[in-house]
Amino acid sequence: MTSYVVHRVEDKRFVNGRTEYFLRWRGYPASENTWEPAENLDCPALIAKYEKSVRLQKKQKKKKQQQPENRVATVATPENVRSDDEPGAMNVNANAIMGFDRGLKPAKILAATDALGELMFLVKWVGCDQADLVPAKLANERCPQVVIAFYEERIAWQSENFNGDDGADSYSSD
Repeated sequence: MTSYVVHRVEDKRFVNGRTEYFLRWRGYPASENTWEPAENLDCPALIAKYEKSVRLQKKQKKKKQQQPENRVATVATPENVRSDDEPGAMNVNANAIMGFDRGLKPAKILAATDALGELMFLVKWVGCDQADLVPAKLANERCPQVVIAFYEERIAWQSENFNGDDGADSYSSD
């Protein structure tokens, strides 16, 4: 007889008035996850853990909606993308698609950094709270107007009169 042990509760839904949970089975790949009616389950601790995480996510989402728009985005980089069994994981799959490969439109470049000798941009995507580091060379090719806007926001202009006057007001204390 095959033994099935619930590894984690992944999701929840209601079908015809019944609660069902989407389960990840220990020792089986994610492709073998299944929806099971709550009355058939004997894993109250895992269900409680899932319900608690849902409440926490709702609370955080509500908090985010109340914060000003200048909040820090979640950044997916190869360094912080770990498997979901590793402590401190971001719940991002180690094989996660990042950057332009996600098929999203870049909204804005938030910052620039030097990562291992290569200029990288922190890109915020349209309709997504997660930002990604992408190589500047790739951003220059794929979204030149967004790159130009980033630099224009940060350029410091100095104006000088053609007379050699720097435009500063002066006065005499005679």
